[in-house]
Amino acid sequence: MAAENSKKSAGKPESQHLATLSLAALGVVFGDIGTSPIYAIRECFHGEYGIIATPANVLGVLSLMFWALTIIVSLKYLTFILQADNNGEGGVIALTSLIRPQGLRKLGMRPVLVSFGLFAACLLYGDGMITPAISVLSALEGLKVISPDFTPFIIPLTIIILVALFLLQSRGTAKMGKLFGPVIFIWFSVLALLGIGKIVACPRILTAFMPWYGVEFLLHNHLHGFLVLGAVFLVVTGAEALYADLGHFGPRPIRLVWIFFVLPALLLNYFGQGALLLLHPESAHDPFFALLPQWGVIPIIILATAATIIASQAVISGAFSLTRQAIQLGYLPRMKIIHTAARHMGQIYVPLVNWLLMICTIGLVLGFQSSSKLAAAYGVAVTSTMLISTILFYVVATERWGWKKSAVIMLIAIFLVVDSAFFLANISKVLHGAWFPLVIGAVIFSLMVIWRRGRKITGEQIRSLTMSFKTFQEMIAEDLPQRVKGQAVFMTGNPDSVPVALLHNLKHNKILHSEVALLHFDTSSELPRVPNDQKVEVEKLGGGFYRVIAHYGFMEEPRISNLISLAREKGMDFDLEKTAFFLGRIKFMHSEEPQMPRWQSRIFTFLSRNELDAASYFDIPSSQVIDLGVPLSL
Repeated sequence: MAAENSKKSAGKPESQHLATLSLAALGVVFGDIGTSPIYAIRECFHGEYGIIATPANVLGVLSLMFWALTIIVSLKYLTFILQADNNGEGGVIALTSLIRPQGLRKLGMRPVLVSFGLFAACLLYGDGMITPAISVLSALEGLKVISPDFTPFIIPLTIIILVALFLLQSRGTAKMGKLFGPVIFIWFSVLALLGIGKIVACPRILTAFMPWYGVEFLLHNHLHGFLVLGAVFLVVTGAEALYADLGHFGPRPIRLVWIFFVLPALLLNYFGQGALLLLHPESAHDPFFALLPQWGVIPIIILATAATIIASQAVISGAFSLTRQAIQLGYLPRMKIIHTAARHMGQIYVPLVNWLLMICTIGLVLGFQSSSKLAAAYGVAVTSTMLISTILFYVVATERWGWKKSAVIMLIAIFLVVDSAFFLANISKVLHGAWFPLVIGAVIFSLMVIWRRGRKITGEQIRSLTMSFKTFQEMIAEDLPQRVKGQAVFMTGNPDSVPVALLHNLKHNKILHSEVALLHFDTSSELPRVPNDQKVEVEKLGGGFYRVIAHYGFMEEPRISNLISLAREKGMDFDLEKTAFFLGRIKFMHSEEPQMPRWQSRIFTFLSRNELDAASYFDIPSSQVIDLGVPLSL
């Protein structure tokens, strides 16, 4: 990514390039965390576990919010976890892939940690459903400030906006993305201005920076105060996006924008709402909109709606990216993936994921009916992901980087105490709707595990049906097949063996092409991208045979045209338009001695039958594809 950034900055002053990147990062990275002021303080004093807005409680809540932003976002993510980049890429899957196999495997820990990381990634799908629902709904609830008569229109308007948002995904975000930065810039500027006025009217609120107000709040309110932490946590939802979008912008723009613009704007608004509550405790039912003058309500509702749409776009795009990574790593079946921008490989659209997200998001709006009730379901998935990220970071820092364990333990202990406190406070929300993202995460995780296990079983069966190339050479030397002029590519799951499709073709058709390539795709679980000069290995095996190994990162999508072009540079002169591609299509049969539980085999079979065919996924011309059936049992 750094190389790409340097290319973009060529011929352009470094400061100008940094400013452009920073504005783009502002729009993409900070939309989610930037919409929390609409509902975070309201939930502390008027939500499911709302507490009375006394001066001591207001100062205590503001103190907890300030230190949550400082410890979780500024210290944990921006200072430390952003260092855990995988060749410039961030996110929980990239962090998981950094776990060094040596040492951990002996203890049997690596599979457990990888499972934790995978489950954390699955939880982000639940976040991708709740964030659009709560964000757009909370913005439109400002209509009630204008008049209670607008209340019946809030849910229908929310659904209309959400449907439009998901329908527009197929068009991509390239053009709309140019507006993201300026809109979010205006949003944060307005947040700051709204807060400053009330802080000037009640400067006492600035004492909430002192940590003892937060400690006193927890000690005085006991269990009730602890449960309010579930609402306090809403101020840091979206922090994971700072790390997940690392590959798009690099750490420097993200850190600069947070420290010099986003954090000050958020604090000014939160403290402004706190000052309002010190002056007018009765405004606790909706302190954000209570900051506004009457004439400013409608413009701010429009701006807030735009900001929440941008925040929603970020998590939806994140779900698409996460799906592509899972497919590349072999945790999900192949799905249709559409590139929405020719120049930006990261801008993709996954139709199936899009429609499932839309159905679930609209279902959440209809089921919960208000952003306050949705807030009760928000937090468990995110706190779980943050807790797992802390554990994975410890392993990476000590095992991969060789940091001194005693120093890392002291640091991680602070993060674990904070993460665990928020996690336990949010667990109380499970009966109030927080079960939903947990169930979504568990279902997707189960599907990934079943798919991975089924692929392992079928892979072992396929290997039993193949033979080494040396054995194959000896076999055809004894009984020479007819060779026909032409070029053929046979895809294989094992580069050291002859694919079943080739053996079946030879058995039934009794012929071989004059030039045959045995193609194996190797997707790295550690590298997000592989340079073009290292992407393809070509080995001449003699007799017109080639072994081709294509190396791709987990953030990339293999395209056969690109591969053939790179292979030609390595000495395999194949013409894409004249090459025949032989693919093995698996046909499942039930076994009397099943290798996996029957219910799992049914799910795996269903997923396999509905998987996008290899020709479409690798962008192989359909007129040049020949499918050969391979019967397997489960």
